[in-house]
Amino acid sequence: MDKTSNMSLKQRVLGSKAFRAFLVFSAFRAVYGTGILVVTYLLATSEEAPMWASVAFLLTSMVVSRVIFRAIKRKWPGLFS
Repeated sequence: MDKTSNMSLKQRVLGSKAFRAFLVFSAFRAVYGTGILVVTYLLATSEEAPMWASVAFLLTSMVVSRVIFRAIKRKWPGLFS
């Protein structure tokens, strides 16, 4: 019998590279997304900031999040391959 047939479904899922990558991606999005929501809320409710500042911030954050995630993928290449 091979090694995988003796492992439970839970052990196989937790040992899967795809599942680990999903966990890292989800954790990154949760932390980063929370920060983005807080800053956007503060910009939107600020009396001094124009309305377009929140939109510009959200558009910029989309690009920045891709750059940060690409750096994470470069730091741990085995996790996402």
